[in-house]
Parts: sequence; C-alpha cells; structure tokens
Amino acid sequence: MATCPECDADVEVDEFDVDKGDQLSCPECGSNLEVTGLSPLELDLVLDDDEEDDDVEDEEGLGDDEDDDEDEDEDKDPDE
Repeated sequence: MATCPECDADVEVDEFDVDKGDQLSCPECGSNLEVTGLSPLELDLVLDDDEEDDDVEDEEGLGDDEDDDEDEDEDKDPDE
C-alpha cells in the first residue's frame, strides 16, 4: 500500500507486480503517479508536458507586469 502525494489517499499497489518507473492513477483524485521507490513503495506525481509548460509561463510572467508599468511611465510626457 502507498499514499498519493496529492490527496494522501491510500493507493493499493501490488508491490510484486510493479517496477520502478511504472505509472498509475490515484483512485481518489485521478492524479497520474509514478512508482519512484520499491522498498518502501513510494509514489510521486507525474506532471504532464502541458502542466510543465504552464508553470514555466507563469514564472516568466511574474516580472513582466512590473516592466510594462515602467515602460508606460517612460512613454508619458513629463509635462502632463
């Protein structure tokens, strides 16, 4: 038995029927999981390529708003 790292639900896995790197899904939350350890049995979340791309875009976008505000201030006429 292993625990889902996303929702902490018990995930029944036959330890003799899986290998490291095998993927399965959590019956409770549906997260994609990968077997990362066999003794003890450990599961880790598998990020889809789309989720990884979204994370990178979110991180890149954090500082962009501040830069845009500065650019707008520079474009304004100081006499206004």
